[in-house]
Amino acid sequence: MDNSLIIALDFANKSEIDRFLTPFEDRKLFVKVGMELFYQEGPSIVHLLKEKGHHIFLDLKLHDIPNTVKSAMRGLARLECDLVNVHAAGGREMMVAALEGLEAGTTAGRKRPNCIAVTQLTSTSQEQMNNEQLIPVSLNESVLHYASLADDAGLDGVVCSAWESQAIHAKTGSNFLSVCPGIRMESDQVGDQKRVATPEYAKDAGVSAIVVGRSITRSSDPVKSYEQWMKAWRGGQL
Repeated sequence: MDNSLIIALDFANKSEIDRFLTPFEDRKLFVKVGMELFYQEGPSIVHLLKEKGHHIFLDLKLHDIPNTVKSAMRGLARLECDLVNVHAAGGREMMVAALEGLEAGTTAGRKRPNCIAVTQLTSTSQEQMNNEQLIPVSLNESVLHYASLADDAGLDGVVCSAWESQAIHAKTGSNFLSVCPGIRMESDQVGDQKRVATPEYAKDAGVSAIVVGRSITRSSDPVKSYEQWMKAWRGGQL
């Protein structure tokens, strides 16, 4: 999944998804199904997107006791998504359990979904982490600690900001995935994100995949915007 551009389908229902995808015709995309959409439409939306041939990042950020996460992942594995995630704050035991659940739920002969861990949300600032989470270290130290924990648990990578990608790869290796939201063009509004970067910066930083939402999904011409993003992300290549 290196150099993937993942479109965040932050829509409320299937009708909005259909409307967005129609102009893309038969193009195969990598899309993210988050909590808003999954909680409204359930597994059926994943089945629909798979039938259309799209790759899927199921972004539910599981965070619970190990046994619950293991059981949940066993069920999610049957949806045959390409990528799922947990919160690294749940701890090493929980992340190991997530992988066990995925392995148990994956159909024999098929590859289990890649599993990555959220380090610190890209909407989190240094001050919020220190004052609200009561984590006294720097934001960068916290992210690197969570990435190392995820790597030690056997996960495939992390969700982080593009600013932390190089340090993570230096610590874990280039095969460890860095999936980065909070990507904006120079002209875009930052919105609710704190640690943002351009697609060009993300490319130079060795980011594995970027997640882009509103810049494409709320565009008056989403296909054109997608192509512009792909060129920026892939150095002029679609």
